[in-house]
Amino acid sequence: MKQEPIINPYIAIGIGVLSVSTSAILVKLSTAPAPVIATYRLLFTTLLMLPFILLYFRDDFKKIHKKDMLFCLFSGIFLAFHFILWFESLNYTSVASSVVLVALQPIFAFVGTYIFFKEKLSLKAFIGGALAIGGSILISWGDFRISGLALFGDLLALLGAAAVTVYYLFGQTVRKRLHLMTYTFLVYGMATGTLFIYDLSLGYTLGPYSTENWVYFLLLAIFPTLLGHTIFNWALKYVSTNVVSMSILGEPIGASILAYFILSESVRIEQISGGAIILFGIYIFLKRKKRSHPLAEKGVKN
Repeated sequence: MKQEPIINPYIAIGIGVLSVSTSAILVKLSTAPAPVIATYRLLFTTLLMLPFILLYFRDDFKKIHKKDMLFCLFSGIFLAFHFILWFESLNYTSVASSVVLVALQPIFAFVGTYIFFKEKLSLKAFIGGALAIGGSILISWGDFRISGLALFGDLLALLGAAAVTVYYLFGQTVRKRLHLMTYTFLVYGMATGTLFIYDLSLGYTLGPYSTENWVYFLLLAIFPTLLGHTIFNWALKYVSTNVVSMSILGEPIGASILAYFILSESVRIEQISGGAIILFGIYIFLKRKKRSHPLAEKGVKN
């Protein structure tokens, strides 16, 4: 007998999209350096997960192989640098440009899966990828006309998309053997450790910060990290992975709307046009077959 969900999955997904859309806004509102924001976001996420891990999943750690632990470490390192690059990009370019360019992750995922897993390129995937790349060029050209710093921010966002793809590539095989909670707890913990080392080696101050900043750190852990991505993973039990993948593409739209009202950021015609082309291209890319590749399913990692 099929178990009925406690809430309509489509309503839950809508809440998840709104939750992840707050990520870039909270980063923009914080006055802390980008690596420090990333550090506390993942530290608070790990600490919030700890009671559930101790109660329900502590036996899982006895079964983890050394290779899986090593892959979790590499996965955590690249997740840490994804956050560093993406959060730093928000210091130079707009929320609209940054979030849309980070959404190019599925295209990077195809390159990785083609190289490492020999996944072949269909005509639809090629067309979708070409459209998405064309949209990113349009956004970058518009930002270049504004300032070189905005273009630099776009580049950081693209590198952030590449870094999160490597994070998924390392985690792909491990996730087949570990429970989601166990895997994410390990990766978040290792990413936190990586970020602490990065902060200390480059001389970033870990405190004190204003009360507002600590609130932003905690909200980043609760909303986009735990509430947003946890809901997406929960919804996969009841709806198609394509539904979740397509829904995640709503994050750039939600983030841009929030940025307009909260940060008073205007949206230029190049961003609207380029963003629409990118999202349409990724839509075609993800629809290239009935069930998307696992990397594409995970979409945003923010």
